[in-house]
Amino acid sequence: MSRFKDFQQLLEIKRYSFNTINTYIGLLTVFDTFIGEEHEIHRLDNPFFLQSIRDIVSRKNYAYTTQKQLLSALSLYMQEMHGKRVDFDTLRPRRPQRVLPDILSLQEIKEILDLTENIKHRAMLTTIYALGLRSGELINLKMAHIDKHRNIITIKAAKGKRDRQLPFPESLKLLLREYYIKYKPNTYLFEGQKNQYAPASLRAVFINAVKRANIKKDVTLHSLRHAYATHLLESGTDLRLIQELLGHNNIKTTMVYTHVSKRSMLQVKSPLDFLQ
Repeated sequence: MSRFKDFQQLLEIKRYSFNTINTYIGLLTVFDTFIGEEHEIHRLDNPFFLQSIRDIVSRKNYAYTTQKQLLSALSLYMQEMHGKRVDFDTLRPRRPQRVLPDILSLQEIKEILDLTENIKHRAMLTTIYALGLRSGELINLKMAHIDKHRNIITIKAAKGKRDRQLPFPESLKLLLREYYIKYKPNTYLFEGQKNQYAPASLRAVFINAVKRANIKKDVTLHSLRHAYATHLLESGTDLRLIQELLGHNNIKTTMVYTHVSKRSMLQVKSPLDFLQ
């Protein structure tokens, strides 16, 4: 970790997201351990460097996204810290076939939240769903970002490096007021033992909630954000507005929800109906 302390500070100065910094530093640390103490990443000759990447991707069976993140982390580290550009084109993975996410229904969301008795845990999961947040955005959400008088919550320096503002639902306000009275957070809305709440602990809260609700779908914490967008679309919210609420730079990213929404699908008649 000490080898990458300066790089971590640089990423923080450049305002990379909390999750991106953790991911990059984590992958660099694993790769550094993989090549051994006798080697330093920036001193590797090119053939050995590229072969080491192939080996770690193969042995650890890195998924498409993880492989891309490793290459991005190594590329940025080499360029920013050592002024070196490395050609990783031969190692860039092919995009896998797109798999549409499993979408939690309104009833399943209700069961997840209702069966989460711990008010802090319920408040965290509810906030993610109510605002369509990424996990890192929830973790970085500060008390100062909540304007209860204007009913606005500001998501600071989100993915895409731009702030966005979201409406503060009255129902969420009531829950957070109850949570605040009990826990009295200082800086961050949800705090852990080390100031900010740990990402792994947040994921565990969701996993346990899904188990309690006996949901068998292949879902992750990010599924709450997927559900938020899909349920808005199904209720008639304009796709462009959903793009703004989610903080997507490109409308194509938001359009994935048109493929999982039931609104348009249920309006399509089967050819069998034409025979009646």
